[in-house]
Amino acid sequence: MYTTAEMNFQTEAEFVRWLRTLGPRRRAQVRMGIGDDAALVRVTPNRDLILTSDLSIEGVHFTARLHPPGSVGHRALARSLSDVAAMGGTPRFALVSVAFPRDISRAWIEEFYRGMFDLAARYGVEVVGGDTSIVRRTVMIDVTVTGEVARGGGLLRSGARPGDQIFVSGWLGQSARGLEILEGRLRGRRSLNDTPEAGAAVNAHLFPSPRCELGQWLQRTGIPTAMMDISDGLSTDLTRLCEASGVGAKVHAERIPGPAGVSPKHSLRLALHGGEDYELLFTVPKRRLARLPRGYRGVPLRCIGEVCRSRDVLLVAKDGTQSALAPAGYDHFSKGLPM
Repeated sequence: MYTTAEMNFQTEAEFVRWLRTLGPRRRAQVRMGIGDDAALVRVTPNRDLILTSDLSIEGVHFTARLHPPGSVGHRALARSLSDVAAMGGTPRFALVSVAFPRDISRAWIEEFYRGMFDLAARYGVEVVGGDTSIVRRTVMIDVTVTGEVARGGGLLRSGARPGDQIFVSGWLGQSARGLEILEGRLRGRRSLNDTPEAGAAVNAHLFPSPRCELGQWLQRTGIPTAMMDISDGLSTDLTRLCEASGVGAKVHAERIPGPAGVSPKHSLRLALHGGEDYELLFTVPKRRLARLPRGYRGVPLRCIGEVCRSRDVLLVAKDGTQSALAPAGYDHFSKGLPM
């Protein structure tokens, strides 16, 4: 009865643009509302409040056959923590609402919350409330996280300028590679588990690490001009950053850090289009490059390209040929599910 075709939205970005036309005029204290990784609201003279909310739905974001309950809880919170990290903020509190099927076990619920609470404790976040309900079939989770950042200091997607260099943290495509390995296990391909690279990829998928400390450090230094997290794939999220900033980009294929243990072509595909990495994507003016180290607390920081005046987003091959980099990461309004 209710289909994407009837909604007539082709992409999530299109839906967000439409939604912004319906809402009331933004209040003076709202620095950023709908359309970025999180909202920014001025509530004290010296600090801005960060607000973000994320849904996790069984069959869309996780499945019982692939994800143990501790991972489900961890991943549900990690998504919102990553949004706070993308603005350079410090996460503080969380509200968690969950709808469980009536036949779910108490052991499943306990492991789910332990996975979530363990991650919350790691980042100093307190779960202070929420809601619960019973549904017929699928688990549904909504997590709202509040954070804070210095007044006017929250990093947005919209600050990139032509000539800025484009950086990513960590390794891209790891979560998508981990998902491939987990699905291979179900088909009896046990040999996929036998390497350290495979173990790291599976862990990256089941228990992602939002880059909260890195985001806070980047915010304090004032080095980036724009920042967001990579949750739906580099191709999609870089396009979003460019659209928000009114610019284009060129990224170099050989600089993009993809997962090991697969062919170079497949590694690049995973790095470009695989989602749920929760790494940071940010832009840096050339005059600030000397202040940026090659890594932060063991997390590599790599330059993968540059911001351009043209609105095109291009992929540059090793031989110098250029092609359009279409946003082919996960989008809730496109066909198919992420798994």
